Amino acid sequence: MKNVLVINNQNAGRKKAIKYKKLVLQFLLRKNCSVKTIEINDFQHTSLDNFDTIIAIGGDGTINSIIPRIINTDKTLGIIPCGTANLLAAKLKIPMDPKKAIKILDDTNIKTIDTLKVQDNFSVLRFGLGYDSDIINKTPQSLKNKFGYFAYVLIGILFALRLKQKSYTIYFNNKKLSILATCIIVANAGNMYKNLISISNNCNLEDGKFDVFILKVKNPITFFIEFLEIIFNYKNSNSKAMYFQTEELLIKNDFSTGHIDGEKQKFKDDIKINIVPKSVKIFGK
Repeated sequence: MKNVLVINNQNAGRKKAIKYKKLVLQFLLRKNCSVKTIEINDFQHTSLDNFDTIIAIGGDGTINSIIPRIINTDKTLGIIPCGTANLLAAKLKIPMDPKKAIKILDDTNIKTIDTLKVQDNFSVLRFGLGYDSDIINKTPQSLKNKFGYFAYVLIGILFALRLKQKSYTIYFNNKKLSILATCIIVANAGNMYKNLISISNNCNLEDGKFDVFILKVKNPITFFIEFLEIIFNYKNSNSKAMYFQTEELLIKNDFSTGHIDGEKQKFKDDIKINIVPKSVKIFGK
């Protein structure tokens, strides 16, 4: 780590990113690094040629903006978590305390992780349709500012009382699946609600596969029973839900609104998803 680009999202973490940036710069100067700092809005117009390390001070949205430009390069990504969810940081066991997170920025902690490719978009976390997407896309920013990640929990409970099924046709592993579902989640990292639960038993950032979770239930009571089974790690395919792993997936689609790593996306064509193995170098445990 010699030439470092620090990307700051000053709006992340209720303005905490501004304070965190000072800690990061002090750390890098002690290590005699050459450092440039920019705001996330300037990132797309900044050349990365002279940098071996990118450090992001922000949340999953900030990371999602950076990932497409460093896939299959020699750049190493560091994360100082400062967002609403910080799911990738949690999956990588990066502490939420910035002073502790900075200590992860060491060459002995570099790993190379998989990414998802959803159409022409890249993802390190997950893609969602239906219930999962509604929670992400329809939670008001004012609620997130007030309650943080708990805002998603509140909206999740509300939307669970009015679940809607949709017909899907899905192709994977040389199989065709026609199904009524309230939610489809495709996960490179399946952790949700920080690291409290996961929609998969096997989700691994380095295994060359992604995990698929399909929720079939519409009744709120049945939904909460299934949710409890997920919490207590009792995840088996049954009449209420499906779990499987694959490397490629195709969802037949005319028009859907979903999300990729928490960012709203509109899909007008069939949705093709595949794994991009060992494609991003990153600091983590």
